[in-house]
Amino acid sequence: MEKIFNDTQIAFALKSDTELDRAYFLFKLIDSEPLVRIGTAVTNFAIKAHLPVEGLIRATVFDHFCGGVNEQDCLPVVDKMFTKGVSSVLDYSVEGKEEEEQFDAALKMTLKTIEFAEQRQAIPFAVFKPTGFGRFELYEKLGEGQELNPQEKAEWSRVVERFDLVCKAAHDKNVALLIDAEESWMQDAADDLVEEMMRKYNKDKAIVYNTLQLYRHDRLHYLQQLHDRAKRDGFYIGMKLVRGAYMEKEHKRAEEKGYPTPICATKEATDKNYDSGIAYMLDHIDSMAVFAGTHNEESSYKLMELMQQKGIAKNDERVWFGQLYGMSDNISYNLAADGYNVAKYLPFGPVRDVMPYLIRRAEENTSVAGQTSRELTLLKTERNRRKGK
Repeated sequence: MEKIFNDTQIAFALKSDTELDRAYFLFKLIDSEPLVRIGTAVTNFAIKAHLPVEGLIRATVFDHFCGGVNEQDCLPVVDKMFTKGVSSVLDYSVEGKEEEEQFDAALKMTLKTIEFAEQRQAIPFAVFKPTGFGRFELYEKLGEGQELNPQEKAEWSRVVERFDLVCKAAHDKNVALLIDAEESWMQDAADDLVEEMMRKYNKDKAIVYNTLQLYRHDRLHYLQQLHDRAKRDGFYIGMKLVRGAYMEKEHKRAEEKGYPTPICATKEATDKNYDSGIAYMLDHIDSMAVFAGTHNEESSYKLMELMQQKGIAKNDERVWFGQLYGMSDNISYNLAADGYNVAKYLPFGPVRDVMPYLIRRAEENTSVAGQTSRELTLLKTERNRRKGK
């Protein structure tokens, strides 16, 4: 397989020299764990104290990792990326809400992004998080098999209704819908609900996609069991495969509560689990559709090779590659230039509300070995190329 991910001219074609310099500066900061810790603490304090820092955040980290403060704001970014064949997934990245009005607002925004996607070829997917539609503790309680009180039962029925409204809209408008995964101790309830939606709306093809976090050692087994139920009940499986985003939190809770960690013992085991998940889905591509959410170059090459071996066209609508906006442009743009389906997650929302997402991004980059240094090497290579060095 030709190694295409080193071509920085294609990777950064859309970035001006100023944007390239800003990206280099940001990843330099993220490369330092102490700076990320200090920056996170200072930012959290400034926002809670209502200090006027939004302008600074907007001009630096926000504009690098986000599409804008609302969906209209994102359109110039969406259109620009699509000139290079890279699609967008508009991701309303407001986290940690607890009130019914906030859940209804997230529902309204998700329905709006489905309408956006129906009208624009450049936006092939819509997305939401389960806790955007209901309280974390409610999923947790259900997942643990606890009895809900009458008030909670009414609350859960509203969560189910929000899921159903969004999945029905996606089905009716023929827009694929990604549902993100979250912490393991709330995920069982979310999985059951998403499966219910697949059973209802994936009769003809994959519209509703769940997410597998493959740093969890039980997820491949879950996929195989889901496949058995899908064959029995006659529905298609849509699945986004990622490595995972809550490792420190997962380890800490397992230790505190005295149960075995759900996370794979090593990075190598996670990589093997991820690649096995991809291979399993491609083996059963006639009844599945996969969104490979990865910043890992080796896993991307393996998926490309598998597609070639199995005679799956590069632009087969059942196979998508996905990365986050502001990261791994060398993967996204080179894949798109080579004819593959690629979509960038494009977060948006009010600056203050999106900060928890941005802080998690910075912390993840710091904790993933080699990720930030790879970004820096590529950015430096492109800066030198432009200067004729």
